[in-house]
Amino acid sequence: MDKNILFAFGLTLIAGLSTGIGSAIAFFAKRTNTKFLAISLGFSAGVMIYVSMIEIFVKAQDSLTAELGLKAGSWAAVASFFGGMLLIAIIDKIIPSEENPHHLHGVEELNESKIQVEDNLMRTGIITALAVGIHNFPEGLATFISALQEPSIAIPITVAIAIHNIPEGISISAPIYYATGDRKKAFKYSFLSGLAEPIGALIGYLVLMPFLNDVVFGVVFGVVAGIMVYISLDELLPSAQKYGEHHLSIAGLIAGMAVMAVSLLLFI
Repeated sequence: MDKNILFAFGLTLIAGLSTGIGSAIAFFAKRTNTKFLAISLGFSAGVMIYVSMIEIFVKAQDSLTAELGLKAGSWAAVASFFGGMLLIAIIDKIIPSEENPHHLHGVEELNESKIQVEDNLMRTGIITALAVGIHNFPEGLATFISALQEPSIAIPITVAIAIHNIPEGISISAPIYYATGDRKKAFKYSFLSGLAEPIGALIGYLVLMPFLNDVVFGVVFGVVAGIMVYISLDELLPSAQKYGEHHLSIAGLIAGMAVMAVSLLLFI
């Protein structure tokens, strides 16, 4: 297998399995460091928004206009971008709000006596794991294609997606742990839900591989940019503000954009 494909797949695996880090934090930390988490989630959003708008969308437009012409290519790029947003919005709509991975939890919930151990907690945890898995599927393809086409932006994107997967790991492990009292089982479900990202990457690549050309890459890049911007605006920034102060999330956002900008300049 090509080294670039292995590299891209490896990064996608790292990003997806960071849900397991969320479980580990939930079990070994007494309280959530909300300020740090707010800054980190804001940073992740900054990286994803900047690289999507400045780098990925531009490359999608360049690829499509080169093949389809200026007008048709530009329209195709914009349609792909909003198509990516529509795709992830539909996935969010399908997932019930109470199990949506956007509804995150803190470590404190593992120590709150008011939360009772009920039979339906196990179901909630498993459904949450499935919801996160479904939600992570297109993210896996986004990470994989970005890494495959532009290795220079692959690592920052991987870090950004990994950061935002950590709280999702907490969201899965908390109800399962309360339902079973089994830390290993809670960690296992959280860890396995992250496998949706590398699986999404693998299936997406196998489906697209026979058709790969500049037009397909352009469309996929446009879709990836839309997915990443939507996730940032709909999930990362609201979660950052939930965990900490508004200004901390914005500071993280600006820092993420600045780091991404400098990292791109270094490869000129």
